[in-house]
Amino acid sequence: MPTGPLTSSKANVPRAREKPATKNEPATKKRKLEPTSSQKSQTQTQPSFTTVLERLKEESDGKRAAEGGADQWARPALPKINEKQDKIIFQQIDVEENNEGNAPTLRMFGVTEAGHSVLVHIRDFLPYFYIPQPRGFENDDIEPFREHLNSLVSFAAVKKIEIVNKRTLWGYRGPSKSPFMKLTISDPRSLPKVRGLFERGECSFRGFFSTAVGDPYPTFESNIAYTLRFMIDTQVVGMNWIEVPAGQYELLSANQKKSHCQIEIKVKWNAFISHAPEDDWSKIAPLRILSFDIECAGQPGRFPTANEDPVIQIANMVTRQGDAQPFIRNVFTLNSCSHIVGSQVLSFDDEENMLEKWKEFVEEVDPDLVIGYNISGFDFPYLMDRAKHLGVQKFPFLGRLKGVQTKVKDTHFSSKAYGQRDSKETPLDGRLQLDLLQFMQREHKLRSYTLNSVCSHFLGEQKEDVHHSVITELQNGTPESRRRLAVYCLKDAYLPQRLLDKLMCFVNYIEMARVTGVPFNYLLSRGQSIKVLSQLFRKANEEGYIIPAMKGEGSDDQYEGATVIEPHKGYYDVPIATLDFSSLYPSIMMAHNLCYTTLLDKETIERLQLVKDRDYIQTPNNDFFATTEKRKGILPTILEDLIATRKRAKADLKKETDPFKRAVLDGRQLALKISANSVYGFTGATIGKLPCLAISSSVTAYGRQMIERTKQEVEAEYSTANGHSHDAKVIYGDTDSVMVRFGPNDLKKVMALGSEAADFVTAKFIKPIKLEFEKVYYPYLLISKKRYAGLYWTRPEKHDKMDSKGIETVRRDNCRLVSTVIETCLNKMLIDRNVKGAEDYVKQTISDLLQNKIDMSQLVITKALAKTEYVGKQAHDELAKRMKKRDAGSAPALGDRVAYVLIKGMKGAAAYENAEDPLYVLENNIPIDTRYYLDNQLSKPLMRIFEPILGEKANSLLTGEHTRTIQIATPTVGGLMKFAVKTVTCMGCKTALRANNSMSKNGAVCKNCRPRMGELYQKQISSASELQIRFSRLWTQCQRCQGSLHQDVLCTSKDCPIFYMRKKAQKDVEDANAVLERFAVDSW
Repeated sequence: MPTGPLTSSKANVPRAREKPATKNEPATKKRKLEPTSSQKSQTQTQPSFTTVLERLKEESDGKRAAEGGADQWARPALPKINEKQDKIIFQQIDVEENNEGNAPTLRMFGVTEAGHSVLVHIRDFLPYFYIPQPRGFENDDIEPFREHLNSLVSFAAVKKIEIVNKRTLWGYRGPSKSPFMKLTISDPRSLPKVRGLFERGECSFRGFFSTAVGDPYPTFESNIAYTLRFMIDTQVVGMNWIEVPAGQYELLSANQKKSHCQIEIKVKWNAFISHAPEDDWSKIAPLRILSFDIECAGQPGRFPTANEDPVIQIANMVTRQGDAQPFIRNVFTLNSCSHIVGSQVLSFDDEENMLEKWKEFVEEVDPDLVIGYNISGFDFPYLMDRAKHLGVQKFPFLGRLKGVQTKVKDTHFSSKAYGQRDSKETPLDGRLQLDLLQFMQREHKLRSYTLNSVCSHFLGEQKEDVHHSVITELQNGTPESRRRLAVYCLKDAYLPQRLLDKLMCFVNYIEMARVTGVPFNYLLSRGQSIKVLSQLFRKANEEGYIIPAMKGEGSDDQYEGATVIEPHKGYYDVPIATLDFSSLYPSIMMAHNLCYTTLLDKETIERLQLVKDRDYIQTPNNDFFATTEKRKGILPTILEDLIATRKRAKADLKKETDPFKRAVLDGRQLALKISANSVYGFTGATIGKLPCLAISSSVTAYGRQMIERTKQEVEAEYSTANGHSHDAKVIYGDTDSVMVRFGPNDLKKVMALGSEAADFVTAKFIKPIKLEFEKVYYPYLLISKKRYAGLYWTRPEKHDKMDSKGIETVRRDNCRLVSTVIETCLNKMLIDRNVKGAEDYVKQTISDLLQNKIDMSQLVITKALAKTEYVGKQAHDELAKRMKKRDAGSAPALGDRVAYVLIKGMKGAAAYENAEDPLYVLENNIPIDTRYYLDNQLSKPLMRIFEPILGEKANSLLTGEHTRTIQIATPTVGGLMKFAVKTVTCMGCKTALRANNSMSKNGAVCKNCRPRMGELYQKQISSASELQIRFSRLWTQCQRCQGSLHQDVLCTSKDCPIFYMRKKAQKDVEDANAVLERFAVDSW
């Protein structure tokens, strides 16, 4: 028997601890993933987190400061302020409505360049809206009309009415303005009541507003949020800098303050300066960012609940925006915990005291931004519920306002771009929040959203994923085991900060708030429309337009989308040039002056005697718009500004050397690009605030026309008739690009032709429409509409990457084997130009699959358990129900991604009946239905990529000698095995062992094979040793990943391929040792 740490199935193989691995990731707390093949090398050499903490200590504060920044909680001391001499300059981070008292006020929170927190109470800003002035309405009618409205709502809601000349945004009615009445309202809560009088047709003052009973009288700008109205009127944009001049504010004393901010002042709404976020004012204040994570001790067999299970640890990392390292690193622990170098450990004997002290910590540190992973869905709600259960009355006051309780709200988010999502929200007055899980779900399409998976994808590293039942075991252990848990918890708090820095999400969101003019907190809680609406209001304000208050009815009106030129499918071993329209939809809107303000109807054309093609145009969709000679549209102006500003930002980015300023500029140009592309979608959103299908359908009609024309122009110009060596052929065209086969094999020549063709076609269109040559695909595999792959070249020396679209290398509902096989085939076909090699690889893989030689981690399929009830039976849903019956505590919950494999079932059984938990399959030797994987997972994707090359011969990949050898494992549970009696066979000749032919029927050999007993024992020892070595290697790899070679592996990350390999190797070792024990039964 081999010696070492793994000499038996019990040694160093923690079966009891790994048992909870049957639990899939709980819905309420998203967790983390292990490495993909491309990241294994990084993961294996990953330093332990204790080493990272030591390095952070050295880099941030060395030996001089207290451990973990214990002496740096408070903000810098505030020098004395003279309100008559000192101006106050700060970056505002949030503006919110204040509903206290009678007079409307707003609160503006911010931070100075020196890092002092600020609260400004803004007074005297009154909301307002417009209605068209009725014919015959005179100035003398104004005061009686105001009194009439106030009598209808039974209080003095309307403060003032004035007549102003404005243009409505909707439609061109000639150059002159029209009279409107501006109704100024006493406070934001009264505005809907006054607006309702007109919407319901209840205002009948002197017959001026007579409509049919119940018919609405139009209102303008009556549906804009009070906060946004204030920001637009004062030119405040999200996260910009504010200057309050000396003598224009009242400084509040300590006993007058309503908040914990260092500086608190009152100012009139028009007595401050709002700086546009450009040049010197594009800087970012040293905002304090708190990243935190909690751990809870659940009871055996179920996930923690706040009414019963304690919060045992809260880890915190605090970083100043712009700093590379967190300057505060600490962990609050329930019960004693061993010292952690580089981190302050604060231990408490009772949970109530720990929660109260953490609240005091938050108050003293005074973070501007709170981040974490799933803090909205789990950490904050759990802390609030737990504190309530324990009666910690001081706890739920985590915002900046004194005496204002923090409350959890249920929210529902719905957006065409981002889909639907139920969540929770815990507003912290004056503090921003950025849940990295919500950010990932909005901005990135990933196979899994556990923190491990996300960190593996973006950072190339991850951590052990400890099951919640093991957390309780560690908590109930020693100070050293709680230290291990604390290091785990600290890393959970550190990784969101790493992601924030790596992905630049905070900086990019700051720039998006600045570009679009909305408050920062709108970016995660609202869709795209509000950003466009904010820009539209600002530009309309400047130009003297007012915007009608429309209700998006969600009409069923449809319009034809973009053109897709029918693809000429096939494998192209010649360079294929791709010509792309630069910002196609924005450039169409600018070129043709498509806007609400230029929209015309036939009646207006006749009334104003407008001349076609001079005064107005008719779009391919048969809508009419005024030309720029008559009126420049607001949407084209907004787009021009966005594109020009982006051009400047990109030019500055090229010159800038400071990495932080570069990040800000890059975030800015990205925000500008996204904003420009959102404008078209805004006009087509039928449920939106201002839908206009005449604009959106005209844009797509022009787009279709341009793609068709580009095809005609290129094929006509680049032909043998015009002296070219080949006839050019457009083999495919999508929304804004065409793929052209010019003919030559020379890459450099095709690039030159592509560039020339782009300029040639651009000259045929109205400015600023521009066709650009961007790339060449060589070779190119065109499968069908929106499905293709090819080597991507931007310079002739070397290809940039392999690019694919719509191919199963990225789909999340396929098993990993599909993406591995397709990716390898594409590499062999496109990079190595070895189609035969790709065929051989596929045949070998299919053969291995049918012989059960493929590792199970490659066959696991994951699907989100998104609903409580599905219409039809779903494999993952049925499995989750079965797992709940086996062990309710470890079964997948709503929101989890359920991992399963397909097993051999009864003949004719539906697929949903054959889904099974991978661990259950491993532990019970249940045979996998490999034929299912071939027929239902692999065959179609393989046919899609091989048919364009091999034609009908592609079918030979799925038939033939390599598909005939099938090996099926013997199951030990289920089906007929319930009635079977397992017979022990001889290790030598496989004869069934009975009392008459062996020393023992549970022994190793029969009487005939006893002379070979030593040889058979050595053979089994050798086999067991090899399995032990494999398991030992996998165990060590997992130990390296968790950062210690001296501790048990606790990780249960089902996203990780190593996890299933380790469990299979562990089962193989146990089975091999069980066989060895049979030799002990026979006497030698």
